[in-house]
Amino acid sequence: MKSEIHPTYFPEATVVCSCGNTWTTGSTQENIRTDICYKCHPFYTGEQRIVDTEGQVDRFMKKLQAREEYIADKQAQATARVAPDRPVTELELGARTEKALADAGITEVGHVLDRLESGEDTLLDVKGFGRKSLADLKKALRRLGYELPETAELAAA
Repeated sequence: MKSEIHPTYFPEATVVCSCGNTWTTGSTQENIRTDICYKCHPFYTGEQRIVDTEGQVDRFMKKLQAREEYIADKQAQATARVAPDRPVTELELGARTEKALADAGITEVGHVLDRLESGEDTLLDVKGFGRKSLADLKKALRRLGYELPETAELAAA
C-alpha cells in the first residue's frame, strides 16, 4: 500500500443523532452527526410519523391543495353555468325573441324552465314567440348544460 494517501482512521468516533442518542464506532471522521438513528426511526420504533428531510411531503400537500381548489373552482363554475337566475339575454336567442320574452316578464332562465314544466304551450302563447324561437331556446339551454323538464322533452320528440 502507498503511504500517506489513506485518511486517518478513528476507532472511537462519536456518532450523535438529532434525538440525542450517541454511540461510538470506527470511522474516518472523528464526530458524525445524523438526523435519524435506530432509536428514533419509525421502522424500529413503530410510531407513525413522517421523516421528511427534503420537503417532499410539503410539496405533495401543496399540490393536493391546489388540485382541491381547482376542483372546487370548476364545480363553482359549473353551478354558475346552470344557475336559474341567469339572464335570458345570455342565451343569445336574437333581439326579437328576447324582446318577446321580456315583454311577457320572462327575464331569467328559471322563468323559462318553470314555463316549460307546465308545457310548451305556455311559451308558445307569448306574443312574438313561435316554434322556431322555442327550438332555438331549447338548443341554447341544452348547449349550456340545463336539463329540460320531461314535458318539454316529450313534446320535442
